Amino acid sequence: MQTTSAKELYAGADLHGNNVFLSICDREGTEVFRRRVRTTLDAVNEAMDPYWPQVQAMGIESTFNWYWLVDGLREQNRDVRLGNPAKMKQYKGLKHADDASDARWLAELLRLDIFPESYIYPKEVRSIRDALRRRQLFVRRRTQVMLSLQSLLERYGFKAPGSRALQQWTQADVEATGLDPFVQLQLRTLLEAVQCSERLAGQIESAVLGFIEPNPSFEQVQTVPGIGKALGMTIVLESGNFARFPNAGCYASYCRAVKSERSSNSRKKGENNKRNGNPFLAWAFVEAASFAPRFYPEIQSWYDRKKKKRNAIVAKKALAAKLSKAVWHVMNGEEYVMGMLF
Repeated sequence: MQTTSAKELYAGADLHGNNVFLSICDREGTEVFRRRVRTTLDAVNEAMDPYWPQVQAMGIESTFNWYWLVDGLREQNRDVRLGNPAKMKQYKGLKHADDASDARWLAELLRLDIFPESYIYPKEVRSIRDALRRRQLFVRRRTQVMLSLQSLLERYGFKAPGSRALQQWTQADVEATGLDPFVQLQLRTLLEAVQCSERLAGQIESAVLGFIEPNPSFEQVQTVPGIGKALGMTIVLESGNFARFPNAGCYASYCRAVKSERSSNSRKKGENNKRNGNPFLAWAFVEAASFAPRFYPEIQSWYDRKKKKRNAIVAKKALAAKLSKAVWHVMNGEEYVMGMLF
């Protein structure tokens, strides 16, 4: 589209599943290049080659498939910035927006030095974190199938055993129900799905545990009430470097443990983005808030008072916020003190 006469250039890449739209602007904001290319590192570099010497940085929006592009370019010593999608919305009054304008906007944010960067999780441990996320997939499937299995038994007048007892069922137990052959077929397949999900989740958990157990952070985080090995692994791997959170409130916000609210003149005007933050940490701290009151009378007492004053959902969310802040303090070298929690 143009030459590379400008000394400073800024690039934006609008990444999709099957293509990448590239845009480059100069220091004055004039677009000097735009092109749609295939989703391969060679195709991106071929298009960018004439401009790389002058490109100060490239901005890429954080999408589901950014790994290959960001990692590949960083290995070539390119200055690549991963953008936070929640903080880079264009002006809503635009009459027309497309891939070209999106890529151009990424480059413009870099040029103006207001590009909202996302944390790039270290490549060497990212696959371990992602493996633990897949474990949750199998755990959810196990729970879903188990509920289906229990409801099937209750449909035919049987008192469904607890999940632990039901997982131990064999072919003989299924036949002992005396139910129709096709009902027994459903029972056998559902049992097999439960046992398969349990086995796969266990494989991932054992492998991740072997990696993370020597990490001192893993032991530290388990000193906070309600956090055992499974939740400890999730919290350590999903949080990454705790130094990136300047205070406990910022960490609690990242864990989706604080309310989303927009106010003006001390009056609530609406809500902001509730989904801003890490959904896996949000789940982990709600789980911790479910376990903690069972084993700590002080927490149970506080939780009961809060629940009576508001409701169970608010009380659990409030406890999750307190536990997330406690984790931030513990992971920054402080000892857990129960009295400080409340």
